[in-house]
Amino acid sequence: MQIKHLLYAVGCAVAALAAASAGAQGYPDKTVRIVVPQAPGGASDTLARIMGQALGEQWKQTVVIENRAGAGGNIGMEAVARAPADGYTLLMSYVGNQAINGALYRNLPFDPKRDFAPVATLATLPFVAVTRPDAGIATLVDLVAAAKRQKINYGSAGNGSVNHLLGEMFNAAAHVSMTHVPYRGAAPAIQDLMGGQIQVVFTSMPSVKGFIDNRSLVPLAVTSAKRAPGYDTIPTIAESGYPGFDVSPWFGLFAPAGTPPAVVNKINADVNALLATRAMIDKFAAQGAVPYATSPQAFGKVLDEDIEKWGKVVRDSGAVVE
Repeated sequence: MQIKHLLYAVGCAVAALAAASAGAQGYPDKTVRIVVPQAPGGASDTLARIMGQALGEQWKQTVVIENRAGAGGNIGMEAVARAPADGYTLLMSYVGNQAINGALYRNLPFDPKRDFAPVATLATLPFVAVTRPDAGIATLVDLVAAAKRQKINYGSAGNGSVNHLLGEMFNAAAHVSMTHVPYRGAAPAIQDLMGGQIQVVFTSMPSVKGFIDNRSLVPLAVTSAKRAPGYDTIPTIAESGYPGFDVSPWFGLFAPAGTPPAVVNKINADVNALLATRAMIDKFAAQGAVPYATSPQAFGKVLDEDIEKWGKVVRDSGAVVE
């Protein structure tokens, strides 16, 4: 699939560049702001900074990354939804914000689908189950065995987050009942894991990459169908005894609804061209990410499918945030 995505990126870049150039002359001619609705250090922030730097160099304009965390991503999302639809304010989002929040939050002041224009996917990125070295759990088999004989608490970035829902999906697959402990973001969950208050966390690879590299946390398995680039010693959940388990969330850029299609197409073409470069492939691989290129129209279809899929997972979990 990686080769397919890269070949598609090249094709998209060539086709979209021709269409975009005529209607987006001069864009960008000032600073572009990419709003990340999460705190620094996580997957969205890391990928936004990698792509933002590359786009800034290509455009010869400043690209500013602005972290506006809070309310499960909704604060930053609302800011972008209400920004001028001119292409100079973009949202760095992922499946958790765009496909889950609409089902999770009862009274959103915006619509995650109606109020945003899909611009460009950047990458798919597996999440990973991690524990600490002194927990007596070295493999996913160990985790399941422990969960069947004692209470195991798993932490997440909050109720209804991808992290939370992954834990519930694994509970169902393994026929165990680990107890969910929600936090205000992945960082405090990881802190409590290291402090011994909980036994496992499901989180994005970039948020624990450093801890895995220095061996202060033990990776048990990644959630994708294939092993993560750069981390091929970490098994998948599927090959650890749960065939078919495959969750590899996408990350991508959105603009306020009403942004001119020519501008959307130009950004898409420029992003896809960068995704096909060896430099970008290597930088993403260092985070366990795989470049993922689509057209804006294909991205919209992916979003529609995931809104339906994850909405069902949210409803089945019973998670609701007032």
